[in-house]
Amino acid sequence: GVGAAGSGVAAPARTGPGPARAGQAETIAPMSYRRGILEPVSVRVNSTVLVGRDAEMGRLREALKRARGNEPAAILIGGEAGVGKTRLIEEFCRYATGEGAQVLAGQCLELGEEGLPFAPFAAALRELFRRAGVGPFAGHEADFARLLPELGPAVGPATGPGGEAHRGYLFDLVAQLFGRLAAERPLVLVIEDLLWADRSTRDLIAYLVRAGRSAPALLVATYRTDELHRGHPLRPFLAELDRVRGVERLDVDRLDREGTAEMLARVLGAEPSEATVDNVFDRAQGNPFFVEELACCAEPGSCCTLSDSLRDLLLSRVDALGDGPQRVLRIFAAGGIRVGHELLAEVAGLPDGELEAALRAAVAAQLVVADSDGGYEFRHALVREAVHDDLLPGEHARLHARYAAAIEARPDLVSAGRAPAEIAHHWHAANDHPRALVAAVAAADAAGERFAYAERSRLLERALQLWEQVPDAGARVRMSHLDLLDEAVMAAGAAGDYGRALTLSRAALSEVDSEAEPLRAARLLERRGKLMRTMGKSDGAPQLREAYELVGRVADPAARATLLSDIANAMAPVDAELAARLAREAMLSARSLGDVALTVAATVTLGRSCMGNAVTEAMLTEMEGAVALGERAGNPPVLVRALVNTSDLLFALGRYAEAAEMARRGLSVAREVGISRTVGAFLYVNAGEALLALGRWDDAEEMFAELARLDPPGTLAAPGLDLRARLRLARGHRGAGDLVERALAFLNRPFLLVEARMPLQELRIMVALAADDAPAAHAAAVLALGDAGLPRAL
Repeated sequence: GVGAAGSGVAAPARTGPGPARAGQAETIAPMSYRRGILEPVSVRVNSTVLVGRDAEMGRLREALKRARGNEPAAILIGGEAGVGKTRLIEEFCRYATGEGAQVLAGQCLELGEEGLPFAPFAAALRELFRRAGVGPFAGHEADFARLLPELGPAVGPATGPGGEAHRGYLFDLVAQLFGRLAAERPLVLVIEDLLWADRSTRDLIAYLVRAGRSAPALLVATYRTDELHRGHPLRPFLAELDRVRGVERLDVDRLDREGTAEMLARVLGAEPSEATVDNVFDRAQGNPFFVEELACCAEPGSCCTLSDSLRDLLLSRVDALGDGPQRVLRIFAAGGIRVGHELLAEVAGLPDGELEAALRAAVAAQLVVADSDGGYEFRHALVREAVHDDLLPGEHARLHARYAAAIEARPDLVSAGRAPAEIAHHWHAANDHPRALVAAVAAADAAGERFAYAERSRLLERALQLWEQVPDAGARVRMSHLDLLDEAVMAAGAAGDYGRALTLSRAALSEVDSEAEPLRAARLLERRGKLMRTMGKSDGAPQLREAYELVGRVADPAARATLLSDIANAMAPVDAELAARLAREAMLSARSLGDVALTVAATVTLGRSCMGNAVTEAMLTEMEGAVALGERAGNPPVLVRALVNTSDLLFALGRYAEAAEMARRGLSVAREVGISRTVGAFLYVNAGEALLALGRWDDAEEMFAELARLDPPGTLAAPGLDLRARLRLARGHRGAGDLVERALAFLNRPFLLVEARMPLQELRIMVALAADDAPAAHAAAVLALGDAGLPRAL
């Protein structure tokens, strides 16, 4: 329940959610990348939260627990630059300090084997000296002065006869010092950037790992995996430590998409759009530092330009290579993040030995990795982007043209099914407009066969952009400009880009002659009416009625029946009586034609039109029959619609478990044919609503979260936001505010269906009740009663 009134999450006929899941507290602390090769880069914004590192923190806490029990404990943390090792260490040190441990930290300096010996230990001891003075050194200040000059003049030879003996004596003194400190309070010794450790530092670390076997001390050391080339002296050192009892490795991987989204939300101070998350995740590939750098991409679909400092950093290793490897990397970058060996060899046109030597150098520099499929991949997408952006204009066009020609000649050089899209991409990048137009249309057709509607929409848009730049464009692609517009409208709608589909439909309707092509005109009007309603711009009824007026002039009986069914389906939410009449007419025509799929579609529409009346078992039986027919017809989109209606009916009849299962079944089909973001949105809501009614709150939250990741277009997002906001409110407001605000914003649309509008007005009242604000709840109720978009009686 929520607030004093004890309101539940759900509308009537639903059960209230159960107790909140424990152990979900958030950890917030400053983000910092103060050290290392990322130091020169100026970060635009800084995150204040450590995300996606629960498992790693758990390992560190367990290690501290073992150290407290006087068990040997050392953790070697590896990960690429910017992945968050330092941030993880900072959070762990804060935790360790809170648990009563003392922390000493030092960092290796990027000076190589000739650098300052024992640099991290000197830094750790300097911190100890600042905190506690000379006391901890127990009268050995002169001995420790070799590490810390602030303690006074050093004694004992540094080199020559007796030097090694004094070195061993110094190691023992350091071990004893840390042992005394650990005896007082558990000790955490942190050494960062082992990659740059000199030999003396490595030797002292090895000594401490072996010598400090019974003190409550934990050694934590970090190193960068992306700079650890094959001959690096740290490799055998790590292998040696691996054999010591109590030493374990901890790899810090990149964030997944969810972690990236969470980090962006913290950095931006608001939930990022799904387009922004996709953009940043695809480019940063989960590297937290790069996520922060790209966090300026706050607009959907934006493509943030790399800063000069970040570009310089990304290219620094490339610049360190010879001319041959740099040339091959430029050729490689034009091909994409991953390129097969045969394709790269074909485009490069270099002798095998020269190409392989260049690639071997790039692999050794940790810029490229060789995969098991016989190809190569840039270790990081942003490195590829920086190299590609660095191409000269002529070089850019020439390389892309060579890739396009090579793939046209041998489509087997790329992954199965990807040749059309690759060819279209490269001819477009090469600025060869005629070839790019033809390739874009061919690739769009191939994408449609794979149900890749977003890709199809993007390619058709490109063809529209190229149309005026190509002489005889229609002859080249064997279609008219209106044909292309019509296809683009359907593709944008199928991809869920309803705003763009609306714009394209307006352009198409301005070109179509309804006298000569009544079927095309009616279809465009039906689509536009449905889009207007779904986008919340109007009820779409004028366009739908205009489309219906053209039906009688359509000569083809099958096309006429299909059009009737589609208009009825679009009309059902705004004029159920007319929709039912049209659906019955379409059903009779479909049956006379023997068209099973069309019969199912008309039956589903009729069922939807009648659902405003009392729900009966007879209606469910009819709809289950439509599902069976839909499966037999082998028409997935029609089957999905039948499953949407059937799950609705099951819920209305109180059969919640069956409703959830039916909706999940529909989602499986929707995903297969690429409509989970559009029609599938209804199934996500139906499944989540049924799970709420069953008291399965966590499962419902996962369902709504998955729907949010899909970012349903227009008002399709409203029901999921409403239910998720109610769930958060019932769980004690955690994360509810933003969801409530986004959900209630739909009430500002010029048009919103009553089945979405009424729950949102209820949500406004629930928010006030959850805050125990009776006057606000009363005001919200008065506002709801005055809503002209709600019926005066039910």
